[in-house]
Order: sequence, then structure tokens, then C-alpha cells
Amino acid sequence: MALPLLPGLAPPEVAFFSEMELVTVVPRQRLEGIQLLGGSTPPLNPPYRTSLPLWLAILLKRQRRANILPPPWLSSSSLETILQLETSTPQFSDAPPLPRSSSTSIPPSPPFLLNATADAPSDALPYHWLEIGEMLLEAASDDIPEPDTVRRMMRDLREVRMAKMRAGVDVLEGVREVKMNGVGAMEIAEGRAFISRVVDGLRKIGAGKETSRREREADERETRVGGAGDEDDDDMDI
Repeated sequence: MALPLLPGLAPPEVAFFSEMELVTVVPRQRLEGIQLLGGSTPPLNPPYRTSLPLWLAILLKRQRRANILPPPWLSSSSLETILQLETSTPQFSDAPPLPRSSSTSIPPSPPFLLNATADAPSDALPYHWLEIGEMLLEAASDDIPEPDTVRRMMRDLREVRMAKMRAGVDVLEGVREVKMNGVGAMEIAEGRAFISRVVDGLRKIGAGKETSRREREADERETRVGGAGDEDDDDMDI
């Protein structure tokens, strides 16, 4: 019997989609372009940089055919700055700005934004920051300066941001929505179950309050009607 599908993407599915993000590599040997479903990759000519999907860059890294240049935000100094910003305000840090697009074209979205390449902004976390950072630390830690420090700061940053998500859920009662701009894809996938349980609990509490209110109003109407009937009986006795 097939298990019911949960709403939304699971964390492994989010990690799979993040592998389409483009990263910057420095090839160590010449390679021709590869024909993929989305088009052909650029040829690799050392020592010129080029952008490749994350999954292909990790594959070439493991084969020792290329080195990966980490995005500017995946450094100890940038993560420290972002962490200080996250701890000093209840809002999430701003996401990287979207590129300008004409009024007739559809604005791009992840993974079609260059937010993980060497030219990405250093003071903003992209939508797939957690997945990309963990994959690069696992497959290309020798290409990242101070990998242990970066790994520790990413863990701290993750805990701070998850605490903000829980704090945002605490104010759901009495409001219909909570602003969570800047939340990453993996953070949404991991927090969906917790948030759904809280919302369901608040919905049940709200339904219970509504039922109690209706019963109280019905009792008050019966009391008023009963009181009027007693007065009529008294008048008839007189």
C-alpha cells in the first residue's frame, strides 16, 4: 500500500533541486562541453573560470578535474557579518536582490539566479544557502578557507534562524499570516511539519472557542425566552 504524500517538498527533494544551482569552477584540464537537457555546458579551458551546475562541479571535483570557487557568502567573515545581523533583529536577513527584467519577461527564480557563483553578493544568503554550503563543505572543503570555522558558523546561523521561525509561529494566534521574507528552501522544508502542527492546533482551539461562544449565546437566548415566559405567567395569575 502506498503511503500518503505529504504536502510540499521533503528535505531530500529540496537538496536535489539545489544541485541545479550554478557555481564557479576552475578546470584543471581541458574538457569539451556536455550536452544536457537544458542545453550544452561551456567547454573547460584551464585556467579560465566557468559556471557549472552544482552536481556537475562536485562530480568534476571528485574526479580531480576541477576546483570549486566558493561563493563570497560562504566565508567566515561574511557569515560572521550575517550572523551578527540575524542576532540583532527579529527579521531575517535580506535575500540577494533579483536581477532586473523587462516587463514582458518572466522574472527568474532559483535555481536560475547566479547567487552561488564567485560573483554573488557576500552579504546576503541565497534561497538554497544551507544545501549549497553543506554540499561544498562535504565535497570541496579544501577549496574553502577555514572550513571548520565556516561549518561552525553555518551551524550557529541555522540555529538562530530556526529560533526566529519558532518565534514567528508563536504569534500566529489571532493573525492570518506571518512575514518570513528571506527564509531558505531547506528551512521551510524542515519547519513545515512543526508549523503545520501548530497551525492545526490553533485551528482546533479556535473551533473550540467558536463552539463555546455559540453554546453560550444559545443558553442566553433560552434564558431570555424563559424569563419572558415566566413574566407572562405572572400576568395571567394577576
